Amino acid sequence: MERSSSSGDELRASLEARRDLGPEYEDSLVEGFLEKMDREIDKRVDDRLAARKESPAVRPSADAGQRLALAIVSLTTGIPATIGLAFSGLGDSILAFILVLVWVGIIGVNMSFALARRRQS
Repeated sequence: MERSSSSGDELRASLEARRDLGPEYEDSLVEGFLEKMDREIDKRVDDRLAARKESPAVRPSADAGQRLALAIVSLTTGIPATIGLAFSGLGDSILAFILVLVWVGIIGVNMSFALARRRQS
């Protein structure tokens, strides 16, 4: 907020100088004001760039790759296990129990991974 007040003060000072000096100095007053605004904008951009360099880099690609790998492993484990058990000829109650056990295990591994990642960040 202090910066915009400073810019407003600069503009008011330029307008007042124009009134005092007359229209023949208008071009040089406008150029001077624009140069000051240019420097202010450059300073703000430099400050923002410096702030970005100081902030720690985020590496979403490593986490995203691990999540993708876990999803692929989970599906390539769960789907063949389900298909294999479906054609195994086991009784319905035993089949249902084993399928629930397989999928609860897969879900448990995925939840553990997600919770561990959440605690780290």
